[in-house]
Amino acid sequence: MSIRFPDPDPAILARREAILAGLAPLVAPEALVVSEDERRAFETDGLTAYRQMPLAVVLPSTTAEVSAIMAYCHANGVRVVPRGAGTSLAGGAIAQADAIILGVGKMTKVLDLDFANRTARVQSGITNLAISGAVSHEGFFYAPDPSSQLACTIAGNIAMNSGGAHCLKYGVTTNNLLGVTLVLNDGTVVEIGGQHLDAGGYDLLGLVCGSEGQLGIVTEATVRILRAAEGARPALVGFSKVEDAGDCVAAIIAAGIIPVAIEYMDREAILITEDFAQAGYPRDAEAMLIIEVEGSDTECGAMLARIERIAEGFRPTSLRVSRSEAESAAIWKGRKSAFGATGRISDYICMDGTIPTGQLGPVLERIGAICAGKGLRVANVFHAGDGNLHPLILFDINKAGELQKAEEAGDEILKLCVEVGGCLTGEHGVGIEKRELMRFQYDQVDLDQQMRVKAVFDPDWMLNPAKVFPLEGRLAA
Repeated sequence: MSIRFPDPDPAILARREAILAGLAPLVAPEALVVSEDERRAFETDGLTAYRQMPLAVVLPSTTAEVSAIMAYCHANGVRVVPRGAGTSLAGGAIAQADAIILGVGKMTKVLDLDFANRTARVQSGITNLAISGAVSHEGFFYAPDPSSQLACTIAGNIAMNSGGAHCLKYGVTTNNLLGVTLVLNDGTVVEIGGQHLDAGGYDLLGLVCGSEGQLGIVTEATVRILRAAEGARPALVGFSKVEDAGDCVAAIIAAGIIPVAIEYMDREAILITEDFAQAGYPRDAEAMLIIEVEGSDTECGAMLARIERIAEGFRPTSLRVSRSEAESAAIWKGRKSAFGATGRISDYICMDGTIPTGQLGPVLERIGAICAGKGLRVANVFHAGDGNLHPLILFDINKAGELQKAEEAGDEILKLCVEVGGCLTGEHGVGIEKRELMRFQYDQVDLDQQMRVKAVFDPDWMLNPAKVFPLEGRLAA
């Protein structure tokens, strides 16, 4: 990974008190975080092995406040790192010593609900799950569902183009985003998209979604809400071989069946999660799939019957279909808590690469070999239906050299994803974790073109500047 932070600008550090004085009138007193103890809460994100104290933290409540902050920082040469809830797993929200963090955590209002047109307009600091909570009384929901949906914000989801367990059927954030209010680097406020299905001209919304906070600050978002299905039923299928589970996924997709979710867990992940959640997972299986379908009872039954017939061809050790809402909730509680359960027993790095589903079997075998070769354990838990891998590489940060070994294993796994026709990230973004690996997926011509787009929005590279692109060889500094 070669994680390192750029050298801070001494001139900015020398002007810290003057910068704080300039920011103070722009927000409420409690919204400017300056003391070292309070800033420490913002020095890292979900990539917790790396820390950097920010110059200051500003927590605005409105688009107007964000605009004023950005205008001030632009005029005074202050870098800005956008932050949602800090759940980023690629270091996307980690600060710089000479940058302020602009957090949208106070911007949590639901601004408009339009059930006739199936849209919701919200401030970008609202949590993912809170949108579904705001519309569930009318039988609607917001589809993208990252495992951190209880905490992660829509701002962060847009920045990383997040997905989740149910993205196999409903798509990721970009498939459910209709419009944004974007504050540019100089404080200019622009509206992109809206309630309509599509907008004329260039697809600027598609450019913003997944840009990792490098093009502007999203302060409001219009998202698509959907009618909840009549019902849903997950099934648990255990296998004696990792390859059989991977091949079963590929066979289901190849048969033209699109469940609402296909989630994968290997033996390590099963045992870790079952100890914590007691979800009824098969402890004797080497790998397990959670396959969920939705619709009427008849539709669910017919689709599950087809899936069972396919699964039987891969010698399952167990196959259990949920028979109640409580059982379904337990199955998903286990999956949603897998990362947290792992964190209870070990330090870990969560990788995020995507591969063609037909490569699942051999890639999973090679991931195990890569980690074993470093003397490390790995727990695989991921969105198998679209080939979005999340190997959790376990290590002990108190043992000299183990973090480096975990990083090296992570690099090899991500390179493997690219080698088999996949890419470096599916939903966690590039951040600082994968920025040096961008050269492995893209040549310099490709990188230069991407950086030119960045420079159009942010010519001085003041927004989240140390992320996404390799530190050396940039078009701008």
